[in-house]
Amino acid sequence: MAARRAERLVNLVICLLSTRQFLTAERIRDAVPGYEAADGAKATDEAFKRMFERDKAELRDLGIPLETGRNSHFDAEDGYRIRRRDYELPPIEFDAAEAAAVGLAARLWQSATLGEPARQALIKLRAAGTDVRASDAPGAVPQLDASDPSLPPLLTASRSATVVQFDYTKPGAAQPETRTLEPWGVLSWRKRWYVAGFDRDRGEPRSFRLGRITGTVRTVGEPGGFERPEHVDLPRLVTGIKPERDRVALVEVTGAGAGQLRRIAQSERDGLLTIDFTDTEWLARIIAGSGSAALVLEPPDLVAAVIARLRAVAAAT
Repeated sequence: MAARRAERLVNLVICLLSTRQFLTAERIRDAVPGYEAADGAKATDEAFKRMFERDKAELRDLGIPLETGRNSHFDAEDGYRIRRRDYELPPIEFDAAEAAAVGLAARLWQSATLGEPARQALIKLRAAGTDVRASDAPGAVPQLDASDPSLPPLLTASRSATVVQFDYTKPGAAQPETRTLEPWGVLSWRKRWYVAGFDRDRGEPRSFRLGRITGTVRTVGEPGGFERPEHVDLPRLVTGIKPERDRVALVEVTGAGAGQLRRIAQSERDGLLTIDFTDTEWLARIIAGSGSAALVLEPPDLVAAVIARLRAVAAAT
């Protein structure tokens, strides 16, 4: 779409949103920049009518609810308006987990090709009153390095179910091998990125570390080229470790110093967090790092682990 036409359409939308009355074509012609002013010539009038008809069709194709009607029975011709309640999006509201996911995604794209769009998206969400909390406090959201050039195309391929090919160097190998993969998903583990899926060359599910991919990631065929199995355990494909059964911790929090605990919590009620966990020392480190903002209540071994950490810090200082 040409820049002048796009600007005219934006002006037209603003004009029709700004009125409660139906505006006739002539009034729109006078009010909207981009339309040629009437000079009494028939050719000029015909050119405006054709342009206006194209613009109305364009707005409707874009899904903009352009309404036609008359303000009274005495009006001789139809007018146009856009009712704000039909045009505006509903309020965007996130719960704690969703807000954390948005903030984490923003961190992810800080060093990738979508850095600027991600920043603009956060600005718009905050302007709409949505608190996405990209960073509550230092360490509240883990830093993710998204600078690997193969990350964006693999994310796109996994979302669109597109088969990919890439050259991959195995540990200890001198030369890379070409691998053909149905990418089921991309995830970070121990600060390294992996892609997991069905390896067509080996005939079985495999995972590949992105740092060992050389050259560009190439697509094979069209999107929708494979079907991802249900209930795929991507972490297990990457780590090869069967996940342990989650345990539940109860942690009482106050103030703003427990941002990371709030992010990993499954629920919060009156300052009491419920957190599923498998690694006692990992959760104890986070709770102890929150200082006086967090008090662990259950289970007993987690309470003991937090106390041991705090005593060690006190002895060291």
